[in-house]
Amino acid sequence: MNAEEIIALSGLIDEKDKELIKKAYDFSLKAHEGQARKSGEPYFNHVYATVKMLAGLHMDAPTIAAGFLHDAIEDGVATEGTIKNEFGDEVLFLVSGVTKLGKVKYRGVERHIESLRKFLVATAQDIRVLIIKLADRLHNMQTLSYVREDKQKRIALETLEVYAPLADRLSIRSIARELEDLSFKYLEPEKYAETLALLKSKGKETTPTLEKFVKSIKKAFAENGITDFKTDYREKGIYSLYRKLKSHNNDIEKIYDILAVRIFVSTVTDCYKVLGIIHAMYRPLSGKIKDYIASPKLNGYQSLHTTVFTGDGAIIEVQIRTYQMHREAEYGIASHASYKKHGSHVVDNSETGWFAQFLPKIINYAKDDKKETPKWIKDLAESQKDIKTDLEKQEFVQDLKTDFFNERIFALTPKGEVIDLPVGATPIDFAYSIHSNVGDHTNGARVNGKMVSLDTVIHNGDIVEIITRESAKPSPKWLDIVKSNTAKRHINNTLEKQKKSRL
Repeated sequence: MNAEEIIALSGLIDEKDKELIKKAYDFSLKAHEGQARKSGEPYFNHVYATVKMLAGLHMDAPTIAAGFLHDAIEDGVATEGTIKNEFGDEVLFLVSGVTKLGKVKYRGVERHIESLRKFLVATAQDIRVLIIKLADRLHNMQTLSYVREDKQKRIALETLEVYAPLADRLSIRSIARELEDLSFKYLEPEKYAETLALLKSKGKETTPTLEKFVKSIKKAFAENGITDFKTDYREKGIYSLYRKLKSHNNDIEKIYDILAVRIFVSTVTDCYKVLGIIHAMYRPLSGKIKDYIASPKLNGYQSLHTTVFTGDGAIIEVQIRTYQMHREAEYGIASHASYKKHGSHVVDNSETGWFAQFLPKIINYAKDDKKETPKWIKDLAESQKDIKTDLEKQEFVQDLKTDFFNERIFALTPKGEVIDLPVGATPIDFAYSIHSNVGDHTNGARVNGKMVSLDTVIHNGDIVEIITRESAKPSPKWLDIVKSNTAKRHINNTLEKQKKSRL
């Protein structure tokens, strides 16, 4: 446990970066000296574990330094002035952001709203604050057994409702999966145990088949001149399996991706070459070939998926992607959070097309640079700035539960702008997501070039065009059509104004 281990794990090579991390390590070790956690272990162990996760995500030096210092102000072992003098404004900004988030606790709906509001405002300013907090929360969940049972439930619920969805929305699946599983373990221990037993049983049953499959394809790759590749197995998360079982009437035989073979190669060309080799050897299952490289998922995920019959009665899912695609699939926005060098190789963080609008690259944070943060975080932060009354706070909580924490779909404007909506949303929800004035004057809609009724349900990837007319006005019937509370609130406000104008 030392600064050199963190530096090596981070891949940082600049001497100033190394000195900053060493300085933060020494400062934190001394500042937390004598402090202990509920488990009895030194408090610095938690700090170090948090930083180790950040280094594993290859975050920049200021973020790693802030990770070492993230509890220093809250625990009273350092002041803002000291951190500013020792480490500068950027590190202080990050530490202060995490400190603000650390002060809020989940206490039910009333306190929940304050937590979420502060959370969103902080992350809208700098996404690195959120990534530090996610790493901090993950280690706290890993050591939750030492906390009182009532606190375990509260922390686990907050993690499942707030932190895991945020990690998932940022596509940091490596953290989201573990947060979900740990929360599930404390909230539904019996169902967790049942699902885990099913997962282990199915895994034990499937592993020999997977090993035989991998051995055969490795031989075929070599025969076809593909030598730069790696393979591993991806086991489905326990909570993810639990949710999928519920949607399949608890029939585990209908779930083919409990264990999946993953193949990593250097180039996109090799991805397709590997797919061709596998299909020449094994018959693919109809309808289960997905090309997310040519057509990425709307969160930017890229990979080739296929499900094949092995010939001995088994069915195996295979995922094929480049090394860079895999990193982005696991670490999401964290893989874009800084300009990173590994040895002499500079990681290419460029994006093209509409994906750049949804997940802007976050490169080379300097204190005077403009901080780029996903629009959905900024929009949510902006939406709560003028909230004053308790009723407005309650409405905002409902907005978040319905419009943000539930499953989302992503539709496109004709110009390619991504619009983020709740499942079941209609063209009216889409219109109000663009602007309240567009919503108020909606007269019709085209979905994928065809005229549709305003109660048509929008699906992932649909291209939606809103037709407006100055004389068009919201109808009370719209309230039964829309799904987002934001749209409902705008409609109600406009209907109320119309009612008053008629008096």
